[in-house]
Amino acid sequence: MDVEGEGGYALVPTDGKVATELRTSDSKEQRPTWGRRLEFILASVGYAVGLGNVWRFPYLCYSSGGGAFMIPYLIMVCVCGLPLLFMEFTVGQYTRLGPVHAFAKMCPLLKGVGLATVVISFVFSTYYNVLMSWAIYYLFNSFRSTLPWRSCNDTWNVVQNCSSGFPGNATHLQSASQQFFDNRLLEKTDGIEDSGGLRWELLGCLVVAWVIVYLCIFKGVKSTGKVVYFTAVFPYFILFALLINNVQLPGAINGILYFVTPVWSKLFEIKVWVNAAAQVFNSLGIGFGSMVSMSSYNKFNNNVLRDALIVTMTNSFTSILAGFVIFSAIGYMAHVHNLPVDNIATDGPGLVFVVYPEVISTMPLFQLWAPLFFIMLLCLGLDSQFATVEVAITFLKDEFGTKILQFLKREELLALVVCLLCFILGLPHITKGGIYVFQLMDHYTAVVSLMFLAFAEVVAACWVFGTPRISLMVKRMLGRSPNIYFRICWLVLCPLLVLCILVASIVQYTPVRYGKYKYPSWAEGVGWGVSLVSIIWIPLGAIHELYINKGSLHDRLKSAVTPTLDLDVDNSPDTQNHQQKSTLKSSL
Repeated sequence: MDVEGEGGYALVPTDGKVATELRTSDSKEQRPTWGRRLEFILASVGYAVGLGNVWRFPYLCYSSGGGAFMIPYLIMVCVCGLPLLFMEFTVGQYTRLGPVHAFAKMCPLLKGVGLATVVISFVFSTYYNVLMSWAIYYLFNSFRSTLPWRSCNDTWNVVQNCSSGFPGNATHLQSASQQFFDNRLLEKTDGIEDSGGLRWELLGCLVVAWVIVYLCIFKGVKSTGKVVYFTAVFPYFILFALLINNVQLPGAINGILYFVTPVWSKLFEIKVWVNAAAQVFNSLGIGFGSMVSMSSYNKFNNNVLRDALIVTMTNSFTSILAGFVIFSAIGYMAHVHNLPVDNIATDGPGLVFVVYPEVISTMPLFQLWAPLFFIMLLCLGLDSQFATVEVAITFLKDEFGTKILQFLKREELLALVVCLLCFILGLPHITKGGIYVFQLMDHYTAVVSLMFLAFAEVVAACWVFGTPRISLMVKRMLGRSPNIYFRICWLVLCPLLVLCILVASIVQYTPVRYGKYKYPSWAEGVGWGVSLVSIIWIPLGAIHELYINKGSLHDRLKSAVTPTLDLDVDNSPDTQNHQQKSTLKSSL
């Protein structure tokens, strides 16, 4: 139940029976909370630590100066990542609302920001689970006596240009692992124009992935809070086990040195600093609304600053740990095939579905490492999937809760409907031309739309709603105001950094590509349409707010930037319940 609806009763009951029924009804409508503080931390860590920590950060670090990249990266963590995560936790926990209703109360003019976060999270969840279907497919195949991506002797291989290993500079050759990915997993067509029909095996894997997601979220935070004890913790056991195994392999040290050796001249390139800020921003999931949604289920006086510190530090530690795991393995492969490390290093899905499976196939005890690696990928991806799906469910509960329950009867059915809709919208990604659809969606959702949305969110929260009000929210919950460091970050550094990332994204914009394939102009038009589906709600929300307000344009603007969130009243549920009981007692 929304917090703003719990402050008092329209009619004061004069009958004890009525009072009892009203108290009972109120307790049922109370917003659920995490069973333990650890559950919220694990869920937040699981959301922040995703596949990008494994396939993007290590390559970005190596290509942006190695060890020298740690300087801009850690600076951006401190001045951008931590303050913005602290801010999102504060907004969700204080308002006890999802992003749509929270931002509508904080800044009516930019109320579209909240709806945009829901839309972008929903779009993201429709295609992100496709990666989980790939991981499940690889997992099933990893139990075979011989890994099917190891040799060139299978029916899907093109023998004349297949190489058992990495082809190096021989551009006409493909590794057996690459051919397994292209010709067996995807059965890839020549372009987005040719869908080629459904990949039925991937359809089954996608069904399995969505069933897992549903079973983990259908009870809300009560079920998700229990699942994350495994999905958020298990990947660390695998990462440490892989690191211990990898460093004992020949050539591993050379790969690690390639990863950490500083190239100090890179620090003078603006692109490196922008990449560091973008990596922090994307990794922590700022702008998707998931952190706001998850923190809205916290108890009112939970220490969000401590939680933000834990999540931020764990996320950065995991990225660095994954870098050592990946590059120790790449160093080993470079040694085996007598190739330079940079001939093997890559980023994106190709790293975890092509390069690393090839590495595993040559390791001792590959029958053990292959299943463990893909289970780890599944856990990393599922945590992020839980959080993005929960954004849409939280919005529907906050906005239409009573009406939906009258129709569906049970909240579990609401989660089922959302999962089914996401599954249906994900079907184009598992056609034989689905990889081109996937790349198109990912580019225009996670790259183009997100930065516009993030800048609008930061402006709404830090400038329009204002740093003093955010500080007051923190003081209400924690009993003390945030220090001057966070206030400066919210007021100056965060908005400017996000603006710099946005400008750099526009200046450095390149049309979407998949390998050497160039998308037709109509496909790029579809991509921009996907971007507009989310960000269009920001100007539409502003226009609607100005339209419904009365008076001159100045009066309308003044009303539109005035928060409706009451910070003069203690917003904690405990205080509100006490006030309600006092009202009832005095009326009986």
